[in-house]
Amino acid sequence: MRAVENADFEIVGAGYKVRRPEPRKQTLREKLKGKPVFSLLILAVIVLGCILAPVIANHDPSGFYLDSLNAAPNGEFYFGTDSLGRDIFSMIWYGGQVSIVIGLLSMVMITIIGVTYGCISGYAGARVDLVLMRAAEIGNSIPSILLVLMLVALMGKQNILTLSVIISVTGWFGLARIVRSEVRQIRMSDYVLAARCMGSDFGSLMLHHLIPNFVSAIMFVVISSISSSISMESTLSFLGLGLPVDVISWGSMLSLANKALLLNTWWVIIIPGLFLLVTLLCITNVGNYFRKEINRGPSRL
Repeated sequence: MRAVENADFEIVGAGYKVRRPEPRKQTLREKLKGKPVFSLLILAVIVLGCILAPVIANHDPSGFYLDSLNAAPNGEFYFGTDSLGRDIFSMIWYGGQVSIVIGLLSMVMITIIGVTYGCISGYAGARVDLVLMRAAEIGNSIPSILLVLMLVALMGKQNILTLSVIISVTGWFGLARIVRSEVRQIRMSDYVLAARCMGSDFGSLMLHHLIPNFVSAIMFVVISSISSSISMESTLSFLGLGLPVDVISWGSMLSLANKALLLNTWWVIIIPGLFLLVTLLCITNVGNYFRKEINRGPSRL
């Protein structure tokens, strides 16, 4: 029999109730499934430790304890000392501040340059778009380390700001191409055309109509740029072309690796390298989560 629904009739009876199945509540484990909780926790601990470096550090990171040169990890120097007698435990937290600040500064600059350039290229006409994209492709075809080395040689002595600028100037090409592709898809949408008819200029269109519609698509690249910038700073410092010796960073700590290998002081290499590697892996894992979530979205199917 087929049930007949009619608003003129009402089912009555002793103890009659309309039973509707209650939605099952998700457990905490189900809510957190697939999310990079472990990576976020480790990253939060490292960042918090760097912020609280003055409280955590038990020695002056720039101090030379000449009576404890190349000391192995012990009760006084938790992570040991380097060939100059500096406490590695204190240097880890203070050096992390510099490396993370460079990563964040470079990420902000890469995002600003890449998004602006990509929006201009995607919104402009075919000829302008062709010229801008060919220029970006040429820049992207040159190895980034080569461009960075050229700029470092031109600018001379580095500091946190100049090094962040160098890294960002050579790292925005991929982001610009993604932004350009997204803008080309949405530039003829009804809301963009309506905004243009109402007299909105390009800056207003970009901030209020273009960026909000592709911000999720670039989150993976934006987050990944933090880890790539930290890695580039470490590479330059390892080569002796990064920050000055008196500025402590994870990269400058690894620049003593050659001496550490000769003296068999493994803690000078392993401990800073482990902090750097774990931080980069955690940031990359968070970026991959955003990429997977974006690919699952209905607009990407």
